[in-house]
Amino acid sequence: MPCSRDRMEPVRLHKFIADSGLCSRRAAEALIAAGEVFVNGEAATVGQKILPGADKVTVRGKPVRSAAQPKVTLVVHKPRGLVCSNSDPHADATVFDLLPRHWAALRLFCAGRLDKDSEGLVILTTDGDLANRLMHPSNTVVKRYYVSLEEPFPASRLGRLLRGVVVEGERLKVERAQLVNPSRDQASAALDVHMHHGKKREIRQLFLALGHPVRRLRRYQIGALRLRGIPLRGVKQLSPAEISSLFVTPRVTMNARDHFRSDED
Repeated sequence: MPCSRDRMEPVRLHKFIADSGLCSRRAAEALIAAGEVFVNGEAATVGQKILPGADKVTVRGKPVRSAAQPKVTLVVHKPRGLVCSNSDPHADATVFDLLPRHWAALRLFCAGRLDKDSEGLVILTTDGDLANRLMHPSNTVVKRYYVSLEEPFPASRLGRLLRGVVVEGERLKVERAQLVNPSRDQASAALDVHMHHGKKREIRQLFLALGHPVRRLRRYQIGALRLRGIPLRGVKQLSPAEISSLFVTPRVTMNARDHFRSDED
């Protein structure tokens, strides 16, 4: 017997959209604020609650499924040249093209992106709550990057990376930076960089503002989860323990060269 509206439990609209696997909660709120979401034919509002199974929700004219998907979280070793989007009509290829058929049928979305020219760890999930935890600014999920520059970067300027620079009204900075295999004059074209936030192309813009264009950028660790063992273009489903490791603050090693032995191919 179907449930009556009185016995249904209302949920926040942005949570409903995220649980459907369409996008994260933050992205759902942005869609609502942009007027892309309708409930029973009327424009939705941020913070609105709905009754799943009774209210009709559409995003950009397409209905949102009320049944929650199975919670699946994958890690992908993204190569350069792919975009982290499942809704970019201008993209020739996306990270979702790497998925085997049995996962491609799910409505996965990126919980933290890498730009087209960057590579490394990307998390794909159907779990809106997990994506919210990974991307919310209040959570300090540490991401570690190998940065290869066009020219050597002097150790004397590492403090500038930590203090940051203002670009177009926004301060760009990192939480930690160290040289990889520095020369005798304490300079290196390779750095190990840690961040627990991240605006679009922030690392690239930061180094460019300091006069050091980035040649190559690879995210090799999120929390305690490392890239090692996942081949380029490889996809792996994460276990509950591995998902928990994303929120573990990693132990900082003084010499990072072991992480990058395959990065200069």
